[in-house]
Amino acid sequence: MTQPSDHPEAQAWHKQFAMQSNNRAWALSVQPRSAGEDREMLDAAHASSYHWAQVGTELNRMRATMLLAEVHALLGHGPTALTLATQMRDYFLARSDTPDWELAFTHAIHAHCAHAAGDMAEHRNSYRQAVAALAAVGDEQDRKIVAETFNQVPAP
Repeated sequence: MTQPSDHPEAQAWHKQFAMQSNNRAWALSVQPRSAGEDREMLDAAHASSYHWAQVGTELNRMRATMLLAEVHALLGHGPTALTLATQMRDYFLARSDTPDWELAFTHAIHAHCAHAAGDMAEHRNSYRQAVAALAAVGDEQDRKIVAETFNQVPAP
C-alpha cells in the first residue's frame, strides 16, 4: 500500500506548505513580535521542518533546521537552539558548494544560538566568523537579507 505522501498531489501540498511556513517564520524572525507572533513563528518553523521532512532533500531539511535553530534562539531556548545550530553548521561547512550567503547565515545563526545557550566562547568564535562571512557575500541583496538576521545577534 502506498503512503499518502507518495502521491504527486500530496507531495505538491507538502512542498507548498513547507515553503509557506518557511517564508512566514523567516518574516516573523526579523521583525518585532507579540507573544502570539512568537508562537506563530515557532509553529511555522516546525511546520516547515515537518513538511520538508516529507518531501524535501537533505538540503531542504538542513535549511529547515537552520530556521528552527534561529527561532529557538530568538525565543531563548538556548540548548535546543545550539543543538540544532551545531547540526546545521556541521552540514553546511562540510559542503563544498555552500553559497556565500548560506555560510554567512550559518555562522550568524550559530553565534546567536551559542549566545542563547550561554556558550560565550562559541558565541565569540562564530560571531567573528559571521562578520567575515557577511563581508564576503558577493551579492548586495543577499548580504542585506543575511544582515537582517545577523543584526539580531548580540555582539560579544
